Amino acid sequence: MKADPAVQKRLLDLAEVDAELNRATHRRRTLPELAEIVTAETELRTRKDAVVAVETTLADLDRDAKRLDSEIDQVRAREERDRTLLNSADAKRSVDLQHELETLARRRGILEDESLELMERREAVEMDVQHARAQDGLAQEKLADAQRRRDEAFADLETIEARSGDRRKTVLAGLPTDLVTLYERIRSKGGTGAALLKARRCGACRLELDRIAMSKLKEAARDEVARCEECGAILVRTAESGL
Repeated sequence: MKADPAVQKRLLDLAEVDAELNRATHRRRTLPELAEIVTAETELRTRKDAVVAVETTLADLDRDAKRLDSEIDQVRAREERDRTLLNSADAKRSVDLQHELETLARRRGILEDESLELMERREAVEMDVQHARAQDGLAQEKLADAQRRRDEAFADLETIEARSGDRRKTVLAGLPTDLVTLYERIRSKGGTGAALLKARRCGACRLELDRIAMSKLKEAARDEVARCEECGAILVRTAESGL
């Protein structure tokens, strides 16, 4: 294949644009914010589970507190009833009522002690709830910050990709179809489509060409499209090539 040396040199502009696009694609896949977001999402789920757990414990304590309050009220109501009956009871009935009042008082004392202990536990759990909610809030802020930085990075990359895409179209417009087809075929295999031959070294694979390869390039016409024998890239020859 033949192409004017000036046209071949324009392949370097195309390769530069494609390298920039490749860097943008690589950066889009490997943004540190992406890993941060995954970690932050995991932490947030853990924090939310912790909130649910302590809130459930608090709700259970509140339910137990209501039950104890109800039992205490029932005992007090029973005591009040027995005291009223005691005023008009005969001697035998008075003894029974007095015994029942003593039993009720002991029962109320036990329930009140349980209620006091439960209140103390509730205070501790309520502090746990506040702490868990605070940690959940911090986790949400951390996730939101990572997402914001990711979105800003993506916006920058979109600008780079749009600018490079426009530049690529401009460069392609001045290149012959057959040369572009060869360039794209090389690039589709994961390599660099074209590179500068500088000081006997291929700019794509960075390997120095041996004497035989350099000799062939010296003998080749200037408009001959040369390629690196190692990586297959189109070698653009200039005064810097060492020929």
